[in-house]
Order: sequence, then C-alpha cells, then structure tokens
Amino acid sequence: MNSDFRLKESEILELKKSTAQLKPGLISIVSILNKHHEGKLYFGIKDDGTVIGQDIGDDTLRSISQAVSSYIEPRIYPNIRQVTLEGRTCIEVEFQGNDIPYFAYGRAYIRTSDEDKLLSRKELENIILRKNKSQLRWDTAICKDATLTDLSEEKVQAFIEAAGKEYTGFENSLSKLKLFQDRKLTNAAVILFGKDPETFFPNAKLRCAVFATDDTSYIIDMQEFTGDLFYLIEEAQKYILKNIHIGMRLEGLKRVDVPEINEEAIREAVVNSFCHRDYYEYDSVNVAVFKNRIEIRNKGRLYGGLTIEQIKSEMVSERRNELLAEILHEIHLIEKWGRGISLILSKEPETDFKEVGTQFIVTFKRKQVEAEEKAGEKEVTGETTKEKTREKTREKTREKIIFLIKENPSITTKELAEKLDITDKGVEWQIKNLKDEKLLKRVGPAKGGHWKILEK
Repeated sequence: MNSDFRLKESEILELKKSTAQLKPGLISIVSILNKHHEGKLYFGIKDDGTVIGQDIGDDTLRSISQAVSSYIEPRIYPNIRQVTLEGRTCIEVEFQGNDIPYFAYGRAYIRTSDEDKLLSRKELENIILRKNKSQLRWDTAICKDATLTDLSEEKVQAFIEAAGKEYTGFENSLSKLKLFQDRKLTNAAVILFGKDPETFFPNAKLRCAVFATDDTSYIIDMQEFTGDLFYLIEEAQKYILKNIHIGMRLEGLKRVDVPEINEEAIREAVVNSFCHRDYYEYDSVNVAVFKNRIEIRNKGRLYGGLTIEQIKSEMVSERRNELLAEILHEIHLIEKWGRGISLILSKEPETDFKEVGTQFIVTFKRKQVEAEEKAGEKEVTGETTKEKTREKTREKTREKIIFLIKENPSITTKELAEKLDITDKGVEWQIKNLKDEKLLKRVGPAKGGHWKILEK
C-alpha cells in the first residue's frame, strides 16, 4: 500500500487496532450487513488509517472464524485472511450476506456513517417487513386453487396486442408477464385475466352510489360490479361520468363534451385505487357521487411510510402491488415514475387526499353544484357556449318512472324500486321531485289509489 494513502472508515469499512477489539468488530460486521449486505473489517489498523500491524498466532484466524460463527446470527461465512499492508501484517475479514436482520451477541445494529447504531424495535420491525415484502405481496402470491382454465386466453391476447407486443401463446405470454411461475398462477393473473375473479377473491368488487345531498341520507342509485380489474376500472369511470354534469364547448363547428371533473384526473384516481389497494383487506373499491363532491375510496393507507405531503410535493411512489403496477403500466394505465398524483393535481388542483382509518380517499370537488337544477345556454365572456347540465341518472330514472306509471297507474313504490333496481328511498325522492315540479299527482289513498301524470 502506498504510504501516502490511508484506509478510511466508512459505511462499508471498519478498522480495528487488534483482535482485542474482536467484539466491537463483530458488531461492526453486523451493522454493515444490515445496511449494505457486504463490507470489510481490518485488524491491525487504527481508526485514523494508520497501519500498526497485528500479531498472528497459529489459531488467530481460527479464533476469529469461531467467534463469527458463535456470536453472529444468521450464520455468515466470511473470507478471513492474512494480508501485508505497508510492510506490516494485518488481518482482512471480507463478508457479505442478504439474510437480514443480522444480530451480534443477540442484538441488531445498523451502520450510520462510520458508527454502529443499536437498532430500535421499530427499525428492526421495518427491516423484517422489507425483507419479507416479496413474500407478503398479495399480487405475486400464488393463487392456490386456480388453473389455466380459470383464465381467459382472449383477455390475455387482447392485452398483449394492446401493449403493442407479439402474442406468443397463452402460457408463454403469462410467463413473460411474471404471472405464471412453476406452472402456478399468481393472484395478479387471476384478478387481471380471470373469467370470474370474484370466485377466488370476493373483494374483486366495485361499489358505486349516487346520493341526493352532501351526505348519505338519501340514496338515488346504488350498483355493484364484479369482474376483472380492467372491467372494474372502466365501470368506475363510466359510473362517475354518467352521474356528473357534462357541459359542452364548441371547437369550430364541433361540439365537445366537457365533464365538470377532468376525465384524465378521474381515470388516474380510479386506476390508483385498484392498483394500490390492500387486497388482503376484505372490502371493495367504493365510488360515491355526492351533490358537492366525488369520493373514491380504497382499503390501504399509503405504502412504504409515505405521507400525503410527500406524494403531493414529490414525484415518488411506493407500490404495494408492484406486479399489478407493472402490468397496468404496459398499457399506459398507470404512471411509472410516480407522476400520478401530480397529474391529478395539474388537472384538478383542488383535489383532496386523505387517510381515514385503513382507507385512502380521493375527493374531487364538483364545480357546478349551483347549476344542478339549471339547463340551457348561457353567455361566457363574449363567446356563446351551450352548457347542458344533465343529471343523467336522475333524468333517466325519472323518465322510467313516468313510463312505468303510464303503463300501470296503480304501480306501488316498492314495485317501482324493484323494476328500476334502486332503493325505496330513491323512488320516494324522485316522486317527491316530480310532485314538486307538478308533473305527478296522487289520486286517492296510498292503498287503492293511483298515479296521474300531469302534462305541462
């Protein structure tokens, strides 16, 4: 070694004067392994890098090896050898290991700069969780009872083609996507391409509802969907767009629909809710359309220790379901570089993100609350824009009620609810509005009477 060059302690290198410091030396080995999985330790060098040499007897190297074996767990097998540095005899211990956490004398340590820090219980738990995260990941776990017959080859082929790749067969395509390992299907394979994923995962479900006010007092509509992830994502988006105001603007002679909430923002929030949810939790993704807002809820708080502020200010993401995210990225449904939240905020700056209990909630503010009962045309700063505010579900439901009453004036509220597949309260709310607008009248008592449609 050049006399002008000295070794310097670091996060992966420890220096000890002699084997009299064997115990702290073993602690340094463990702390380095827990941080970097590999490193070196020298005996015969002072911590300032001065080489002073180490006396080596017949059993010195063997004693170090035995101490490593006795006091470090799990077992490691370092390379221990005699080396000459600056003309002096030293001992070099080169070690590596990935089976973290490692313990020395029954305690775990972590390397911070050139120091060995005792790990707290919380830090130790986090290391164990990170170590086991691949085994804990729901999407990469094997779906025990599923076979290839439970998957749709047509869905797989359509996906491969949509991703712009060549379809090379059912099994081969699944293997390339890491969905078929050792002839066993992963959970991700079943929920993405299963014929009936809900057979294996009852929580492969979407629940949607429209409420008449700003709370859950009156339900206008409620629907539940089951199926593969691609289907559920599409249905969630369609449901939201169907139940919010759609304005129009003119581009030349062409009319273009303009939802009150940006479609890209809605899509990103919906995709994220299915991609990042905790599938070990028994619950669905829930979409709630209120008079003043839209809420998209999924089980599973932010993953990997991220905070709301971090996901809003930094382009970072920690993925609970890495395999699902990779598959969705293949067809550009999800942003690879953590840009999803910034995309949402760029389109809808007032979007709110919060964690309540075990749920993550995205809230979009509705922009046309005051215009809910209005329709028609209005002037907007010098140019005419036709802005038809349509409460689609309400209008369609109302039309169906009028049609059913015309067919059978004696029809009951319960029968209307059954035919429309909405709640009794939903029907009552619609009928109240029809009465208030003098479009509907009740003739006779509740029992034995009939409805009369009033013409305006």
